[in-house]
Amino acid sequence: MEKQEVNVKSDLQQFIDKFEPIKFKIMAKGVEIRGINDIHRNITQAKEIIERMKLKLVVSHNAEMLSYRGFEVNNL
Repeated sequence: MEKQEVNVKSDLQQFIDKFEPIKFKIMAKGVEIRGINDIHRNITQAKEIIERMKLKLVVSHNAEMLSYRGFEVNNL
């Protein structure tokens, strides 16, 4: 079985490298980050990284994601 390499946009890859999530899932529009203990602190940290690095990304979070302690970072 061949290993498939995932093509991630450069802004998204920069975010992943800086944020260093332990659990994440690559989706068509971005990444889903799961298993976060302090969800509010991590969302704030993600937004700060995006702003500081001037990345074309946005943080998305809703009540359903709260059930599995996760949020999304999506391409604009």
